[in-house]
Amino acid sequence: MRPALEVADIFRQCGPSFRLSHAEGLSRVQRRAMSAIELCRTAALGGHVEQCDACGHQRITYNSCRHRACPKCQSLARAQWLERRHAELLPSTEYFHVVFTLPESIAALAFQNKRTLYDLLFRASAETLRTIAADPKHLGAEIGFLTILHTWGQNLQHHPHVHCVVPGGGISPDGERWIACRPGFFLPVRVLSRLFRRLFLDQLRRAFDAGVLRFHGQLEPLRDPRAFAAWLAPAAHAEWVVYAKPPFGGAEHVLDYLGRYTHRVAISNNRLLAFDGHTVQFRWKDYRHESRHRTMTLTADEFIRRFLLHVLPDGFKRIRSYGWLANCHRAGKLATCRQLLGVQAPAAAPAEPREDYRDRYQRLTGKSLRDCPVCGKGHMLRIEDMPGSLPRAPPGPTHAR
Repeated sequence: MRPALEVADIFRQCGPSFRLSHAEGLSRVQRRAMSAIELCRTAALGGHVEQCDACGHQRITYNSCRHRACPKCQSLARAQWLERRHAELLPSTEYFHVVFTLPESIAALAFQNKRTLYDLLFRASAETLRTIAADPKHLGAEIGFLTILHTWGQNLQHHPHVHCVVPGGGISPDGERWIACRPGFFLPVRVLSRLFRRLFLDQLRRAFDAGVLRFHGQLEPLRDPRAFAAWLAPAAHAEWVVYAKPPFGGAEHVLDYLGRYTHRVAISNNRLLAFDGHTVQFRWKDYRHESRHRTMTLTADEFIRRFLLHVLPDGFKRIRSYGWLANCHRAGKLATCRQLLGVQAPAAAPAEPREDYRDRYQRLTGKSLRDCPVCGKGHMLRIEDMPGSLPRAPPGPTHAR
């Protein structure tokens, strides 16, 4: 069922004035995201007419934009990605959730250098986990894990952090044993935090020395090496936030978690409460005050500005895999893990003929797009195609590599 209020409604009504008032500050990828969300499931992208084979009810179904920033276009992509991940889970293994967050001062620089600093965030957090896990004082094993980038907080402000989903164990250095972590405990977060801070700052200094960082507005004085070093010094002594949530308890709980986190956008339509043409009201969770549920009201201009903070650079991969889950040797390493754990690989699914997207959606989500919304007995059959006035864009950049 379509939500009563959508991000697209706000963009369609206030997007034109926002483009005019922010003409110089809008990037090409932000403009494309706005256009995609505004056009999603409208006549401009074309569609088709369906008719119920029982009661004759007709409806028009318009094509989606398929942009990864669009709140309406993630369900099927999420379900397909989760289907592929299901075969990689290790039964009877605890899974842990570790989060690495950039300090507020570094986040300001990250906003002006998204591709560079988000890449650094991925690399430093992954190297931290692999290094500490390989240390015999801690786990002494090679691990594999998924990392997911989120750039927002509940209030839509810029808050870059990565969520890491890690099996609680790994392969011994000689490849002959599975080394499990202690029940309920993965790695010490204080040790993770200190190494993460050092690795990230070292890589950031190298990026500065290589001349790849950009500085604008209030950060422009940091072009000077001495000013940059002075600005960076407090971050080297501050405590960087790394925390581990309680373990999932087993592989069966991991997919449910991943489904909530992997293909999210800055705000979902179901969090929107009201829009009067000038202000937007939405629900948010205040984690600084015991996760209390609160309501926030922003001008439409500020709501759009905050939403667009989180549009990623073209082609940027926001879900990545490391260790023995990395693409280059995932199949072989997973086979080794299963052998050491004494578990069987899941049966391979039989090859399917080319599926209609509605059949695929029902198979993966259990929800039917074919059932008649009026009589509930018949199926909706396509009876007419409707070309759009604009070409439909190909699917957006993939989320993972």
